[in-house]
Amino acid sequence: MPFGGGNKCGCCQKTVYFAEEVQCEGRSFHKSCFLCMVCKKNLDSTTVAVHMDEIYCKACYGKKHGPKGYGYGGGAGTLSMDTGESLGIKHEEPAAHRPTNNPNPSKFAQKFGGSEVCPRCGKAVYAAEKVVGAGSAWHKSCFRCAKCGKGLESTTLADKEGEIYCKGCYAKNFGPKGFGFGQGAGALAHAQ
Repeated sequence: MPFGGGNKCGCCQKTVYFAEEVQCEGRSFHKSCFLCMVCKKNLDSTTVAVHMDEIYCKACYGKKHGPKGYGYGGGAGTLSMDTGESLGIKHEEPAAHRPTNNPNPSKFAQKFGGSEVCPRCGKAVYAAEKVVGAGSAWHKSCFRCAKCGKGLESTTLADKEGEIYCKGCYAKNFGPKGFGFGQGAGALAHAQ
């Protein structure tokens, strides 16, 4: 215990005396300083979430440091449209879709330095980011339909001449044409 009667507050750095002390992660705080760094709500042992030297309520912690994406809403059955910009979270725009630019689909031509090359972007594909489809290794982010850019899975792709397509685009571009080959159940279409 430092000279002066108490520990220093983890927030305001002033002396914390026993009667006003709250401890968290081995640090002392004044009861009045034990607040969420974002929304300034009072915290207690059941509502605090710690990240590095910062303290948050569980809701703000989840928005700033928790998992991101579909299904991680604010409560049961919710989907939050809060992008977290008020918390300083910056979102990167996904790169525009680019069709495959590798004209040589042979495995030998795609190898260099011990790793395979993605047919879409031409960069090395390492094990952590590798998806195999159409006889090639792809980055997860490049594993998209060449026509519409829709993300694919190994069960939802069709390939033609080293390029990958979703089943819908493949059917439109390479499927049977003519009377009776429509797009939906019972649909008839005339194709040129």
